[in-house]
Amino acid sequence: MSDEGSTISEAADAVEEASNAKALDVLARAGFAVMALLHIIIGVISIALAFGQPGQADATGAIEQLAANPWGPAVMWACVAACTGLALGQASEATLRARHLPRKERVGKLLSSGFLAIAYGSVGLSFAGFAVGLRGDSGDSTRDFSSSLMATPAGLWALVALGLTIMGIGVYFVVKGVRRGFKEELFHFDGTRRGRLIDTLGITGHTAKGIALNLAGLLIVIAAANHRPEESTGLDGSLKALRGHPYGPYLLVAIGAGFIAYGFFALIRARFGRM
Repeated sequence: MSDEGSTISEAADAVEEASNAKALDVLARAGFAVMALLHIIIGVISIALAFGQPGQADATGAIEQLAANPWGPAVMWACVAACTGLALGQASEATLRARHLPRKERVGKLLSSGFLAIAYGSVGLSFAGFAVGLRGDSGDSTRDFSSSLMATPAGLWALVALGLTIMGIGVYFVVKGVRRGFKEELFHFDGTRRGRLIDTLGITGHTAKGIALNLAGLLIVIAAANHRPEESTGLDGSLKALRGHPYGPYLLVAIGAGFIAYGFFALIRARFGRM
């Protein structure tokens, strides 16, 4: 039995060593750069919405913008590879690299990095869909999912739980930004003028992204409470809902600028951050 456990441990060590390969590190950093670019594009679209321009202010809308060029398919497949590398890196963080941590920290790493692995993997699937010509509206997808969920016996509470979970993630981003929790991810410029600029980007970007996620989650909770799943439209729908309010355009510009700040912070992390 001990020999079997030793064999499994040695195999896990071998896989962990493989996950530390330079090629995977390069792919993961490229994945962060892709995510950064998506946030910048979402920010630009959000600002455009404030001035009455059309657009889809979410990952699908940003991917559509990247696909709309002669090199679109090649760019899409390159982004699939980068996001896959990033997802694999996070999966390794959640499992193999967390094996030696204390139990509480191991569970926390499994939840946080595991969620990120799923999120980055889903973005990679979106890129793959665009690469093969399967394009759709994320708002429609969210509405369809919400309607299907509401049709189940526990659908109402499941939808509320989903909305609250998204709001919880939003609160996490706000707290991380305000408390500068991102500094452990990027420590190369502490005490420098450039470091203070990066801190500003990190605070502004994380806070704006957190607010946007709270709006998206709140919209899902309200849609569930009103038994109107068709009103659950994700990030794009929640941002567009702001346009009807007196200060909505100003909020859209602020959130858009925050997404752009987050994108530039993520670009810096892609190059210098701890992986």
